[in-house]
Amino acid sequence: QVQLVESGGGLVQPGGSLRLSCVPSGSIFRIYYMGWYRQAPGNQRELVARIRSDGVTNYADSVTGRFTISRDNAKNTMYLQMNSLKPEDTAVYYCNFATFLGNNYWGQGTQVTVSS
Repeated sequence: QVQLVESGGGLVQPGGSLRLSCVPSGSIFRIYYMGWYRQAPGNQRELVARIRSDGVTNYADSVTGRFTISRDNAKNTMYLQMNSLKPEDTAVYYCNFATFLGNNYWGQGTQVTVSS
């Protein structure tokens, strides 16, 4: 079973930056959407950003202008550049790949903590 592996989380001060990466443990074909989700304690998992196979992106209003999602189709790798981080960005961040055939793959999550 192919899984996604996130990396790049950690502790950062408000106003700081982090870059998350997501790489599959094996081959995944015909990926349609790649996306980042997050879940804070007591909250539901929410979409942060996603990018379609043709490069079209969507962002949550709360991160627009601060976060940038990108993908390397040749490597099936996805990134999330997070700038101007705020305490309310603190959460576990999960990556997701959705294929044209309707299959969904998730990572185990990486903790992002924004605190002084």
